[in-house]
Amino acid sequence: MEKLAVIAASPLFEMLSPVELDRLAELARTRHCVPGEVIFHEGDLGDSLFLVVEGQVEVARNGTDGLPRTLAVLSPPEFFGEMGLIDKDYRSATVRARAQAHLLQLTAGDLRAFRNEYADGFTFVVVNIARSLAARLREANARLSSNH
Repeated sequence: MEKLAVIAASPLFEMLSPVELDRLAELARTRHCVPGEVIFHEGDLGDSLFLVVEGQVEVARNGTDGLPRTLAVLSPPEFFGEMGLIDKDYRSATVRARAQAHLLQLTAGDLRAFRNEYADGFTFVVVNIARSLAARLREANARLSSNH
């Protein structure tokens, strides 16, 4: 699948114009991962947002016993890594390819360039990231509540 089609299919970019979508496709890098390949480790400094194009990735975090716990399995058109872009903090989980996976990567620098060219479009993207984070927090709270 071509980069533009993947970006256009992502809910993060649903309000963008065709010109803005084209620019993001130009900025995005393609990453091919083999099964088990680590995309980033818990504790790495966050600097990129990833879109799943093909395959699946697993998000895991070490428990208090030091063993990894799967938090989510993501498939197309889901995305991950956005937290590192927002707060420039260290990754709170490890993400690895569960099977062969193809990803698109947008770095913080890519998004700064996009913001400088398309401020309104960038604002839409940030709002959609915030909506996604709020939804993920609600889901996590619901899971925690059901475990009690």
